[in-house]
Amino acid sequence: MKSFFIFIIACSCLYVSSQAQKTITIEDIWTNYAFRPATVSGFNAMKDGLHYTDFEEDGSFKNIVKYELKSGKKITVLVKGADVKVGDKYIDITSYSFSPDETKLLFSTEPENIYRRSSLEKNYVYDIKTSKTIELSDKGKQMFATFSPTGNKIAFVRDNNLFVKDLNNGMEVQVTTDGKKNEIKNGWADWVYEEEFSKANYFEWNANGTKLAFVRFDESKVKEYTFDAYNNHLYPDKITFKYPKAGEDNSILSVHIYDLEKAKTTMLDIGKETDIYIPRIQWTADANLLSLQRLNRLQNKLELLYANADDGSTNVILTEESKTYIDITDNLLFLAGNKGFIWSSEKDNYNHLYYYDNTGKMINQITKGFWDVIDFNGYDEKTKTLFYTSTERGQVNRDIYSVKLDGSSKKRLSSAEGTTSADFSKGLKYYVSVYSNANTPPVYELHSADGKLIKVLEDNLALKNKMKDYTLSTKEFFVFKNTEGVELNGWMMKPKNFDPSKKYPVYMFAYNGPGSNECNNAWENFDYWWHSLLNQEGYMVACIDGRGTYGRGREFKNCTYLQLGKLETLDQIDAAKYLGSLSYVDKNRIGFQGWSFGGYMASLLITKGADYFKSAIAIAPVTNWKFYDNIYTERFLRKPQDNKSGYEDNSPVNFVKQMKGNFLLIHGSGDDNVHFQNSMELANALIKCNKSFDFMAYPNKNHGIYGGFTRAHLYNKVLKFVKENL
Repeated sequence: MKSFFIFIIACSCLYVSSQAQKTITIEDIWTNYAFRPATVSGFNAMKDGLHYTDFEEDGSFKNIVKYELKSGKKITVLVKGADVKVGDKYIDITSYSFSPDETKLLFSTEPENIYRRSSLEKNYVYDIKTSKTIELSDKGKQMFATFSPTGNKIAFVRDNNLFVKDLNNGMEVQVTTDGKKNEIKNGWADWVYEEEFSKANYFEWNANGTKLAFVRFDESKVKEYTFDAYNNHLYPDKITFKYPKAGEDNSILSVHIYDLEKAKTTMLDIGKETDIYIPRIQWTADANLLSLQRLNRLQNKLELLYANADDGSTNVILTEESKTYIDITDNLLFLAGNKGFIWSSEKDNYNHLYYYDNTGKMINQITKGFWDVIDFNGYDEKTKTLFYTSTERGQVNRDIYSVKLDGSSKKRLSSAEGTTSADFSKGLKYYVSVYSNANTPPVYELHSADGKLIKVLEDNLALKNKMKDYTLSTKEFFVFKNTEGVELNGWMMKPKNFDPSKKYPVYMFAYNGPGSNECNNAWENFDYWWHSLLNQEGYMVACIDGRGTYGRGREFKNCTYLQLGKLETLDQIDAAKYLGSLSYVDKNRIGFQGWSFGGYMASLLITKGADYFKSAIAIAPVTNWKFYDNIYTERFLRKPQDNKSGYEDNSPVNFVKQMKGNFLLIHGSGDDNVHFQNSMELANALIKCNKSFDFMAYPNKNHGIYGGFTRAHLYNKVLKFVKENL
């Protein structure tokens, strides 16, 4: 019997050992998605703040079911999937939105992506009471279909024009008629606004649904960019769109308000200067008063204007100015009853929330401290309570707080160390939090507004149990000082079966673009497993957030102004020196990989930093800022003609002679953001200097380089390069 138990224990140990020896593969990560965490999807809070809707499978159909938020109890089936049809055609429900009174639903189907935030769709309107479905329009696919506040009308864009559909009588009114591809866009932002101001839909309903404000983009003078699309045709297709590069002309904007009752359009007075930006329009609590934000070309002066909808007159309410630049946010909130507005600003060096009256006079600063407000989550009018996310407990962490409008009674709602975000229900009675840390997958929880936990919605226990089958390194955070004495945040993941007496190669990874962070105490879905795979192969992985990153105040973030790439490169070199000084690091085998701005960094580090990096991998890099769009580039560098050295002194194409190590360059030929031109110009410069390098192009792939087996192919290529050259 004793021998039997010894045998059983030995077998158990062997089982545990074999389980722990599972290996991560690239196919597991990017083909089979074996490590993708579970999420809480389909969750749609209703306007009462007490209920939500979600999908329920019903044979080959999907029903939309109403649940009680607090208990999760099923209340009723709002929509039977089998009822959603036009004639004999059943509509596949993939996404939906309610009308404001929740008597109708808008279904968007058959999406065709255009750019990052825009797509064409077929839209259908479903009446919950009658169970009838109608097609929004049979004249072509639409964009940005949006219910009016009264729920009886829907505005949308088609063929660069703005339309309104009256659901009561079925009439479709064309608000604008001059829309034309690559010339005039009504209610739809041009490419550079969509990319850099994170906004594509440029029309807004007023509070009572009587007026529709919109922006008209005249991009006729904006220069075009064209790339080939390889679709097995005899000749490649041509993709042409308007793309204003650094120093080049922008669209000329005008702002208009359409009065539905009068069928009249009024143009607003936005000033005589046309070389400006209008990054946001937003109705105030007054249905006849529109706010708009006006930003100068240098992006260091932002004005909040009020516009009268009747005569188009405007006046400046608030002005923000900076010696560097001003970031655009969605933190503007108008209080009910014209009692003023909440606005965020970095004017005391950190991003904080402020309360102003309706004339633009500051009443009080709501949040204060040597930390940044990352998100403004909402305001409860009844309790005069704001909710926000901040870096108060360290730049790598994120927490949820509540505070009164007068700045009193601040309370931290999240408790665990790491990153917590919140999505509040309508009325702000509840919120769904998402918590994770660098070594723990996300946990979704339902809380009441005071932070009290009601229930766990998803704990990702299945993924946590799966992680036990692998030998995984803990992501360890550290701080070191660069040569100028500035403390920088970093993290490292040590190789499998780490032995401090040995020396390991280091795979450095970073983005380091302005206002970004990679050193976050938060779960990273794909990168975590990719870096764990590298640990498995015997590599140490490290990441450092250099100067210019976010969460440490405006001065730290803006210190790279006019010299983009200079300080960031020095910081990554200092990081390599620091890592190379560790007893367990082989300082002669340090490499760097980055994507986009990180690819730009990789290109600089294998040239200007060639003495410290053996190998580098640049994916979709900017290689000369003159090739990139003007809103982003000029925000940090101004125009090329005004800052020649700022452009030339840190563009990798100018330093290829210094390259010593191994270099892998990767780009998608269909990248509408960082154009393929960047890598072709860098390749051209390298060839002229007779520098050997590896190059991989992905036909038709955009900036994300994904689809099908693309990501698996890319990372197999990267892994092979790393194993051969690091």
